[in-house]
Amino acid sequence: MTSAPPASPHFVIVGGGTAGWMSACLLARQLGPACRYTLVESSDIGIIGVGEGSTPYLRDFFRQLGLEERDWMPACHATYKAGIRFPGWSTHPGYESYVHPFFNEADRPLGQAFIQQANQRRCGEDVDANPADFFLAAELARQRRAPHYVHPAQHPATDYAYHFDSGLLGSFLKRHAQEQLGLQHCVDTVAAVERHAESGDITALRLQSSGQRLEGDFFIDCSGFRGLLINETLGEPFIPWGDRLFNDRAIAIPTPLEPDRDIASETTSTALGHGWAWQIPLTHRHGNGYVYSSQFISDDAAEAALRAHLGPAAEGASARRLKMRVGRVARHWRHNCVAIGLSQGFIEPLEATALMLIQFSVQHLIEALQTGGDDPATLRERYNAEINRMFDGVCDYVQTHYLLNTREDTEYWRANRAMKPGSDRLAELLASWDAGADFDAALGRHEAALMYQRPSWYCLLAGMGRFPANAPGHRAAPSQAMALSGLQARAALMDQARKHFLPHREALRRLATSA
Repeated sequence: MTSAPPASPHFVIVGGGTAGWMSACLLARQLGPACRYTLVESSDIGIIGVGEGSTPYLRDFFRQLGLEERDWMPACHATYKAGIRFPGWSTHPGYESYVHPFFNEADRPLGQAFIQQANQRRCGEDVDANPADFFLAAELARQRRAPHYVHPAQHPATDYAYHFDSGLLGSFLKRHAQEQLGLQHCVDTVAAVERHAESGDITALRLQSSGQRLEGDFFIDCSGFRGLLINETLGEPFIPWGDRLFNDRAIAIPTPLEPDRDIASETTSTALGHGWAWQIPLTHRHGNGYVYSSQFISDDAAEAALRAHLGPAAEGASARRLKMRVGRVARHWRHNCVAIGLSQGFIEPLEATALMLIQFSVQHLIEALQTGGDDPATLRERYNAEINRMFDGVCDYVQTHYLLNTREDTEYWRANRAMKPGSDRLAELLASWDAGADFDAALGRHEAALMYQRPSWYCLLAGMGRFPANAPGHRAAPSQAMALSGLQARAALMDQARKHFLPHREALRRLATSA
């Protein structure tokens, strides 16, 4: 917005789907009825959405809307998520399946022991440094339990995320926005975009079927990879990240749940020949997919590989093929338009960060509009710098998975390992870890630019078995006392999970009956 926004602006959101309806709900909830809100979506344009996972930040999104888990989870076939498991990325013995857990207050003692032993292992001591053996969430996932204490008031808080059907979540948020927040919904296709001759601001949309001229003060571009407003209208350049993330395709195939097993409480991201396959457990089915690079494998061969990975469960199931535009725009806020969701950028869903970036982008926009004070150009500059920091920080962490892989079965994995780190800070972090230097100090130097905190970096690097073969020090066998201590710690985790957390399916059943 070139000038200061009016006292009661009209927000026009272009595009539905999860990004559009999340944006609409947050704006209407936090800015209130003093503003007007209209969402325009075309019935001719499909929504990219499959079984999807989130980070724990999505819990705050629902809290802001005043929604309890019983209000939305059953309607969206949602399940609980304690973390992500990565089988097959590393070939180091004992580290073939890395776990990225969500962290809890109960993890503090063992979590500190894990970091200490990871640093000991970097110095050549033969101690256990696999995060799966130290964190409560990893044990809950192993036992297929929900990450909810049966009696939460008697225990420290737990952190967790969700799996859900993204199409159903979009429909739920649409109903909530219309029925509870008073948002206007228009089903039509944008035929043309009008701009102010002098300022360059967007002034109105011309709608195709109705012929309506829809005026607005602030426009939110949720039009997907097309970038109708941010790219096509305003000409904002897109920065591709093919030099650091090869994957640009995905194939999704649903499969039934196993009737004789409890529902898993983790996402599984299994390395295949030319990418990785996700499995996301919902209450009614599994969402599965293969994220891969078209440089290394054809679409038909990728679908065949995914079907072979899934086995008989995928027989007769239809496949959905998706193309991904990986990277981000240079500036997310141009004139009186902010791009949210796929229109602003996309990082492959390895760490399930898509909704987190949507949520952060909208929340920071709201804070900028509410705070005001500075001139519009300064607000935009500060906003764009912060959102770029977030995207770049996530990209660093995702790329690290590929740089650490030790597979030798295909050129795809060798090429990923040979890639140059996408930023100088990532190169410094990896060099510090490999050299046995003070890794905490290296994290501290880049703290302002990192999107993932200290435990996550230790879990990734140690969990993939990234321990230099020529590490200083000695490779001493663990003492009997240390081995006993490790067994006792693991037994304590197992006992805590059994005593204080319900099996996943039972927890979901209780939630549904309380709705």
